[in-house]
Amino acid sequence: MNKDIKEIEDSINDIIQKNEDAIKGYEKAAENAEAIGLKNYFRTKSEERRTFLVALKSSVPELDTREDVSGSATGAMHRTWMDVKAFFSGDNDEAMLEEAIRGDKAAIEEYNDVLANTALPAKTAQIIREQRDWIAATLNKIKRLEDVK
Repeated sequence: MNKDIKEIEDSINDIIQKNEDAIKGYEKAAENAEAIGLKNYFRTKSEERRTFLVALKSSVPELDTREDVSGSATGAMHRTWMDVKAFFSGDNDEAMLEEAIRGDKAAIEEYNDVLANTALPAKTAQIIREQRDWIAATLNKIKRLEDVK
């Protein structure tokens, strides 16, 4: 396999895995949140990330991208940390918002790293940029929710 194609596959699979982790993380946050509005917000964010997965996979159907939504070991540890934090936190909702903010900041960094790869097909790079910008914009909404408490 061409080294450039393998690098593109790996980069896209990294973002796919980041979105799998986000789906599961938002589902965990919805499970742990107490306020109905916040639960719904997290569920909506999980569905948005599922949509991101479909767009990423369809942007390069000829590449070997991940089929299952399993997430990463790091993501699983983060979700366990969310449970522990929720258990011991006096303000469960604030704890879930803090973790959502941390996860979205990490996602933006991952997207920026992948976008630094100039070998990406133009259509895929556009999708990745749009998703990164969407995450950044909604990160501001999460921060506002955290301030409201």
